[in-house]
Amino acid sequence: MSEQVLAAIDGSQFSESVCDYAAWASQALNAPLVFVHVVDNHPQTSEDANLSGSLRLGAREKLMEELSDLDEQRAKINREQGKLMLDAAKARAIEDGIADPATRQRNGTLVETLVELEKDVRLLVMGKRGETADQASGHLGSNLERVVREMHRPILMVPRGGFKTPEKVMMAFDGSKTARTGIEMLAKSPLFNGIACHVVIVGANTGEHSSQLEWALTTLRDAGHEAEGAIRAGEVETTLHAYAKDNDIDMMIMGAYGHSRIRHLLVGSTTTEMLRKSTIPVLILR
Repeated sequence: MSEQVLAAIDGSQFSESVCDYAAWASQALNAPLVFVHVVDNHPQTSEDANLSGSLRLGAREKLMEELSDLDEQRAKINREQGKLMLDAAKARAIEDGIADPATRQRNGTLVETLVELEKDVRLLVMGKRGETADQASGHLGSNLERVVREMHRPILMVPRGGFKTPEKVMMAFDGSKTARTGIEMLAKSPLFNGIACHVVIVGANTGEHSSQLEWALTTLRDAGHEAEGAIRAGEVETTLHAYAKDNDIDMMIMGAYGHSRIRHLLVGSTTTEMLRKSTIPVLILR
């Protein structure tokens, strides 16, 4: 199955939003929707190993057998819980208007599984953090950080909270070649048909910036979009968040690129900061 919308779900409080945004994207793109749940059966913990190390040989062997049995039971429970999650996601997607959503359960790690599946993926939808992450933390889950770094498909990151059909989207634009590619992707994507597009350049109001903004708006308008833009001075993340709030933006669009020296460690530092702080969905273009 190719060109599918792949939605990664788990037991976190983000999964309902993942289901709803994935259903919206599937309909907008006219692409099949597939839910995936990955059973990551953790190996024996270091605490288990330390506990067994001080025991007599016979007792240690018995304990290791019991631990192995517990691991098998835990794996079985995880698989059953995952199947229930997938069934619930499928039912929710059908309520959202998807005729025949598919489900997959895989064993392994989330990141490796998604990278393995990406050749068939048009858009990946996932939550800002997973079920094992600190929900009170402002940090991204390590899974999302690794997925953004290793995947080569667009990723829609959704925060927890209710679904809202996007009516206004905003793209941060810096005039670079990769940012221009992002504008061209935005212009031609059926995901944004009928949606107003805002383009924001953070920097001084120079002739060069004005020319870059005009190119972006013309490209969007020529493709049939309602488009408007702004050049704002200030610190990048703060300025973009303020613009989004002031203009009731429903979704941000960012490029997973940047010019900082740490970009190879994750993505552009601005993109990372926007993901951490955003309370609305963020589409990461690759």
